[in-house]
Amino acid sequence: MVDFLVHRNGDHVGVAVRDIKKGEHVFGKTVDGQFSYELDAVQDIPLGHKIALRDIQKGEKVIEYGEIIGAATDNIAKGAHVHVHNIRSLRWG
Repeated sequence: MVDFLVHRNGDHVGVAVRDIKKGEHVFGKTVDGQFSYELDAVQDIPLGHKIALRDIQKGEKVIEYGEIIGAATDNIAKGAHVHVHNIRSLRWG
């Protein structure tokens, strides 16, 4: 069973395909099915929201779709919920 999808190998985040609860051991795959991931959720992740695939440092650029989608406004732990509360767009400064 896949709990989250990753657009491209090398992305920093995956997208939950169901509600994920804190403490769950979850599994993911790239959309093309070539790469697999396994991690523990350290926070609840709502359906459609992002989960960190690795630790992300404050100020670090966050990658999804193989592209920079923003910068971390706080340190983000592997398995944490990634959303507007801890990343900001670089598009509008």
